[in-house]
Amino acid sequence: MATTKKAAAKTSARGRKQDRARVAGGQDYEVGYEARKSGRSASAVKKAVKKVGNSRKKVERKLSRS
Repeated sequence: MATTKKAAAKTSARGRKQDRARVAGGQDYEVGYEARKSGRSASAVKKAVKKVGNSRKKVERKLSRS
C-alpha cells in the first residue's frame, strides 16, 4: 500500500526581487516601512512616490535629497 504525500506548493522567487524594487504607495505597511527607514513621514513618502514613481531607488533618492 503506497502512501501519497501531497507535494508542497512550489514557491518561486521570480516576482520577489521585482516586488522589492517597488514601493506600493497605496499600501500602508510599505509606506510605513519606507518612512521608518528614511526617517521621514508617511505623507512625505507618498508624495515622493507620486512625484518620481514607485521605483524604490528613486523614492529613496528623492527622500534623501528633500
